[in-house]
Amino acid sequence: MKFVDEAFIDIAAGDGGNGCVSFRHEKYKEFGGPNGGDGGRGGHVYAVADPNLNTLVDFRFSRRHEAKRGEHGMGSDMFGCAADDILLKMPVGTIISDAESGEVLYELLKPGETVTIAKGGDGGFGNMRFKSAINRAPRHKTMGWPGEKKSLKLEL
Repeated sequence: MKFVDEAFIDIAAGDGGNGCVSFRHEKYKEFGGPNGGDGGRGGHVYAVADPNLNTLVDFRFSRRHEAKRGEHGMGSDMFGCAADDILLKMPVGTIISDAESGEVLYELLKPGETVTIAKGGDGGFGNMRFKSAINRAPRHKTMGWPGEKKSLKLEL
């Protein structure tokens, strides 16, 4: 196996799910209220210092790491599910810096140390969030927020 002490990777956290516009409909209820749920949170990207690794060869051949987006909200007061997070295992002593500017962002110095490299986007609000005494049937929602995208340089 080849010893690799430098790698360039692209990471992307997941986008948040969109909110939903929905209204209750039951047989003997004339005016059902809003019941659109919120969207789920997008997945975060974490870096974990693993004492069993001693090279960055895993990142030389798989450069792109993307977390999934959160699920969209649904009717019947159902909120979207949050996406799974990604754990990138790196050797202890890895220096994570921005690929464009060269600024050092993180250093993994202790075994088991975990840092958040990119945060996932929050989910959007459904119409259930916008109901009030004045606006009893809101017909708007918000979209999910985008997750962070970064190009990183890893050095050992």
